[in-house]
Amino acid sequence: MTIKVIVVNGPNLGRLGVRQPDVYGRQDLAELRRLCTAWGAELGLDVEVRQTDDEAEIIGWMHQAVDEKTPVVMNPAAFTHYSYGLADAAHMIGDAGLPLMEVHISNPSARDEFRKRSVISPVATGTITGLGFYGYKLALEAIAHLLAA
Repeated sequence: MTIKVIVVNGPNLGRLGVRQPDVYGRQDLAELRRLCTAWGAELGLDVEVRQTDDEAEIIGWMHQAVDEKTPVVMNPAAFTHYSYGLADAAHMIGDAGLPLMEVHISNPSARDEFRKRSVISPVATGTITGLGFYGYKLALEAIAHLLAA
């Protein structure tokens, strides 16, 4: 039996490969979907990659994950720094006993001052930053490990 995991990406990540390729790389969202699906399959996870620029939609996805008992890998992007609504919804993931891995392609701590604070990190199971798409692989491995424990 495979376990479903959702990989949720926030604003502007639909522009991967176009937006600041020196920071985010030249790979696009389609490549991230392909990689996450393949990595998940290797781990016995059924991975669905989602992306939205809409804060309400990503909050809805968190509620759905709680209701369906689905672990989450989340790159909240700009919502990382100010979305208390998303932080509250993400908190529910942990309250439900589910893993929530926060991922960032770049290292926010090495960038603009406003990016150095995450409202998601305090409620996440773990945070992986600065490793590009590879960070998603590590997050999926962490979820597989936590579910097996």
